Amino acid sequence: MAVNCKSEEPLQARVQEWLEWDRNPDTRAAISKLVDENNTKALTQKLLSRLSFGTAGLRGKMSAGYSCMNDLVIIQTGQGFLKYLEQYKSDVLKGNGIVVGYDGRHNSKRWAELTATIFVSAGYKVRLFSDVIPTPFIPFAVKKYGCASGVMVTASHNPKDDNGYKVYDSNSAQIIPPVDKRIQNSILANLRPLDSSWNTDILSNNPLLIDPYEDCLNCYLKSIISDGIHADEIAMNKTVNLSFVYTAMHGVGYKSVQKAVDLIGVRIFPVPEQRDPDPEFSTVKFPNPEEGKSSLDLSFKYANEKGCNIILANDPDADRFAVAERNKSTGEWKIFNGNELGALFGWWLIECHKKQRPNIPLDKVYMIASTVSSMILKTMAKAEGFNFVDTLTGFKWLGNKALDLEKQGYSVIFCFEEAIGFMCNNKIVDKDGVSALAHFACLSNFVYGNNQQLCDKLKELYDIYGLHLSLNSYYFCHEPPKIEQIFNRIRNINGEKQYPSGILNDEYKIKSIRDLTTGFDNSQPNNRAILPVSCSSQMITFVFDNGLHLTLRTSGTEPKIKFYSELCMSPKIKDRSFAEETLRKMVAAICEEFFQPEKNGLIPQSG
Repeated sequence: MAVNCKSEEPLQARVQEWLEWDRNPDTRAAISKLVDENNTKALTQKLLSRLSFGTAGLRGKMSAGYSCMNDLVIIQTGQGFLKYLEQYKSDVLKGNGIVVGYDGRHNSKRWAELTATIFVSAGYKVRLFSDVIPTPFIPFAVKKYGCASGVMVTASHNPKDDNGYKVYDSNSAQIIPPVDKRIQNSILANLRPLDSSWNTDILSNNPLLIDPYEDCLNCYLKSIISDGIHADEIAMNKTVNLSFVYTAMHGVGYKSVQKAVDLIGVRIFPVPEQRDPDPEFSTVKFPNPEEGKSSLDLSFKYANEKGCNIILANDPDADRFAVAERNKSTGEWKIFNGNELGALFGWWLIECHKKQRPNIPLDKVYMIASTVSSMILKTMAKAEGFNFVDTLTGFKWLGNKALDLEKQGYSVIFCFEEAIGFMCNNKIVDKDGVSALAHFACLSNFVYGNNQQLCDKLKELYDIYGLHLSLNSYYFCHEPPKIEQIFNRIRNINGEKQYPSGILNDEYKIKSIRDLTTGFDNSQPNNRAILPVSCSSQMITFVFDNGLHLTLRTSGTEPKIKFYSELCMSPKIKDRSFAEETLRKMVAAICEEFFQPEKNGLIPQSG
C-alpha cells in the first residue's frame, strides 16, 4: 500500500514501517484504511509525530499511530524503558525487577501485560498485579519490594478515550528531570519491536512473574493504621458512628476503600452505579470529582436517600480524594476545594502527631504544598512551630522533596496540592486517595463528635490563622500556538517587553512577578528565580499588594490554561463577604485582561 503523494517520502516511510511493525489487527487496519482513503492529513498527524515521554510518562488518546496510545507505542516505550534501566539501575533491576499495575480502562490490562512480557523475556523479575489497583499501590510496592521501578497503566481522571503509562523511580517517587529525557532517548533508540515483545504467552506459569496483589494490599492496609490512625481514633469512629456515601467514579478504589474503612470502624454506602470499574464512565462526562457538581450528581441523590451528610470520592485510579458536605440547616451541599481540604488535613494531622508522636518535636516536622496551592500550611507552621516548604506543581516534586527532607532527619507528615492530591502516609511519597479517605473519615468523626460540621471547623481554622480564600479554574484551548501567544502577550504588554503593572487600571497593583518559563523573579536578587525553570511549559506567578497570589500555567497532560488564586488575610479581618467579593472581582478582571477569552476562543470550565 502507498500514499499517493510524491512529496510525502517521510510519511511513506512511516506508513510502511507501521504496517510492517504493528501486529494489532485493529490499529493496523486503521492505518491501512487511511492509506486507502489517501487521507494524508490524518496519516501525518498520526505517524509524523509521536507522544513524548515526560515526567508524567505518556498520556494520550487510544488510537493508531505514533502520536497515540496503542500496542506498538507501548512496546516501543517498554523496550526503551528496559534499556534505560539496564544502563542506570542495573543492579537493582537484576535483584528485584520491576512492578507493574493497571486500572480499569480499555487496554490497561493488555498494556501492563505487554510491559511485563518485555521484561520477563529479558530475564528480569516482574511483579504484575493480577487485578486492577489504585495507582498508589505502585509506589508502595516499589518501596516495599525494593524494585528498580514501577509502571502504572492509567490515565487517572482523563476522558474515557485516553490512557497513559506512568513511571515511578527506584526511590518510589515519580520520575523527575533528567530521567524523563533519558527514557525518551532510550525509547527513540529502540523503536523496532522485537518478536518476543508481542509474545504475552511467555507470562503463563513463568517463575519470573509474581502476583503481589494480596501481599501488597494487606501490607498497605496495615500501613494506614501503623502510620497515623490510632486505636483511640478507631474507638471514636465506632462511638460517633458517622456513615458516608462513597463514589469510586467508575474506577478502581472501592475494594481497597471498603477494606480500609472496615479496619477503622467506619461505614460507607458506595454509589451503586459508580462502584465498580467501567471503562465507558457511563454516568459522568468527565470522571473527575474535581469537576464539581456535574461529577457528583448521583452521590448527592444517594446521600439524600441514605441520610448521609458527607460524601467521600476518589477519581478513577484512586490517587485523588474529594469531599462534599450537606449543611444540616439549609440542606445545601458544599464541595470542598483542594485548598480547604488541605487546611483541614493540616490541622488534623498536626494534632494527631502531637498526641501520637510526642517524642518527635515540631521543629523536626515538615509539611509540604505545591506553589500553586494554598499557603495555609505556611501560616500554620509559623503559628505552631513546625516547618513548611513549597515546591513546583505536581507530586513528582512533592514526593522527591519529602524524601530529601527525610534523609536530613525530618518527619514529613503531610503533603498536598490543590488538585485534590494528598499524602498522609509516608510509606507512599505520592498522592493517595485511599489512605487520605481513611484519615478524613477519622477527622470527620472527631469534628461531628464535637457537635460541629466540617464547614464549622474550617471557619474556625480561618478565624485562627486568617482567611485563605482561593478561586481556581481553567480554560480549554486546543491550539498550542494560541496558548503561547497568550503568554507572550502577558510578557509584552503594549508590544513592549514588560509585564502588567496591575489590573483594573492599576486599582490593584502587582508587587512581584515570578516567571518559571523564563527564569525571571523580581522578588529575588538579580531577578533570578530559585525554583526550577522550564521553557517547555508556561508558568507565571503574580503577587498583588493586597495579598492576592495568582499563578497562570499550562497543563502537562491536558489542553488547558489553568489559573490559581488565593487571597491571604490577617486573622483580624473577619469580613468574609468582602474578601470573597474582592477575590471574585480580581479574578474576573485577570481572566478578561490577561487571557482575553472571547477574542481567543477559550472554553471555560463547566459544572
